[in-house]
Amino acid sequence: MLAPPKSAIALRWGKKMAELDGYIFVTAEYNHGLPSVLKNALDYAYAEYNRKPATFVGYGSAGAARAVEQLRLVLAELQVATLKHTVHVNAAEFIGMLIHGMTFTDSPISASRSLQCWKIWCGGQMSSRPGVNRQRTRSPFEADRSISPTLHTSMR
Repeated sequence: MLAPPKSAIALRWGKKMAELDGYIFVTAEYNHGLPSVLKNALDYAYAEYNRKPATFVGYGSAGAARAVEQLRLVLAELQVATLKHTVHVNAAEFIGMLIHGMTFTDSPISASRSLQCWKIWCGGQMSSRPGVNRQRTRSPFEADRSISPTLHTSMR
């Protein structure tokens, strides 16, 4: 049985996750797995994630393929619909971008298929979730930026 969180930060996190129509997880790979801070953050909510789509951008060794695969298993238990198309950025590509001061927009790495699929799923999921009557899909990039640093520092 899931006990609701008591921490004000965890409650804000859950509320923010409930507001979003889908998720784009950007993650590195540590010791062949997902970062513990990401797993910890996911453990602070449950119903807020249910029946929403997620896609991934993985960077690091092997494009974080193992971390993304573990994340898919965790998200399956949270009833998140993980999408097939994922962006994998290998360590050499990522370091090359950093050295040359490039961003993902400057690079040949394309996330268009993954994002297109994600947008379609977000639109479709909105109408099937009870109590949701927004006219447009919210992007996770519109999220309250004050939550992430607070949550991150509280988990150290």
